[in-house]
Amino acid sequence: MTAPPRGAAAGGRSWRGLAIALAVLVPMTLLGSIILMSPPPSLLLGGGSAQDCAEAATVTGASETARTDIPDDYLRLYQKFGAQIGVQWNVLAAIGKRETDHGRSSLPGVRSGTNYAGAAGPMQFLVSTWGGSTKIKIEPGINGYASDGDGDGYGDIYDPADAILGAAKMLKRNGAPDDLSRAIFVYNRATWYVDQVLDIARRYAGSGQIALPAEADPACDSAYVASAPDDVVRKILEYALAQRGKPYRWGGTGPDAFDCSGIIYMAYRNAGLSIPRTTFGQFPFGVVVAQGSEQPGDLVFFNAGPGTSAGHPGHVGMIVSPGKMIEARCTRCGPIKISTYRDRPNIVGFTRPLENEAVLAQLKRALT
Repeated sequence: MTAPPRGAAAGGRSWRGLAIALAVLVPMTLLGSIILMSPPPSLLLGGGSAQDCAEAATVTGASETARTDIPDDYLRLYQKFGAQIGVQWNVLAAIGKRETDHGRSSLPGVRSGTNYAGAAGPMQFLVSTWGGSTKIKIEPGINGYASDGDGDGYGDIYDPADAILGAAKMLKRNGAPDDLSRAIFVYNRATWYVDQVLDIARRYAGSGQIALPAEADPACDSAYVASAPDDVVRKILEYALAQRGKPYRWGGTGPDAFDCSGIIYMAYRNAGLSIPRTTFGQFPFGVVVAQGSEQPGDLVFFNAGPGTSAGHPGHVGMIVSPGKMIEARCTRCGPIKISTYRDRPNIVGFTRPLENEAVLAQLKRALT
């Protein structure tokens, strides 16, 4: 649900001239010790280039072992949903291999019923983890990983497309693509299982390695920064991207850990701008922008967390490119990372802090 507009973004890009000039004219002392928290540009950009980013996107092509061992329809699903959710397709495939030999196993629970542990389907979800039933109508409020991968409106634990999409979401929720050991351990709580899955994943990768998807590879940071509409947004993105891999900590504003609003607050301070510290303060602060009009530096809010509602959202991320945000999600959600937002439930709306009158005044003062 998108919140009703609290103001118009029709001021459009009135701040852009100010923003560009600010980036050039504001003395470094304005940022003080905050700048010292940020790595130098070569580290911020991962030391990479657009070519590095393109190579990162293709390094995990299927090996001959993968093409021989994985049925064609399953291989397409692993690759499709791995890319869609932002996790390594070969890790998904390795779990599918370890659990049911890509659905070919004849053991109980693969095609009907459950096994001795209560797991079902080609990816062996516990029915309770799936959502309480083996087939669930997909609608808001589902408490589980039930997913509709084939577009029929239902999450069927025995359907390969539904099950593989659900598995990708579970891995992402628990730390993938960065913290794979943790994500796989949550899937099946045994260290030997983690080791086996990682070994299979390496054999399935054309490179023999488990590389990060392009969206999670530091070499791709330069593409995000290059997409910034001006130098102020560039400074904001540079700081936020440099915090990837650090842990979530409630109330954290760095330099070693952040919460969801803390990383945004500090990223704006890195550009010499002051915005509210908390999610509850940031939500009414920015000017609302329509979904589909968001751009890098804008914020996306979610109705998530205790005591929150559609008008009082409890989680926020920062847009880095269309469909992508950087977020510090929760203690158990893995490190700060880039993730997708368009497939996430409970989106409340989007705002642009740079159009707030107080921020425009800050930009103007910096020029005088």
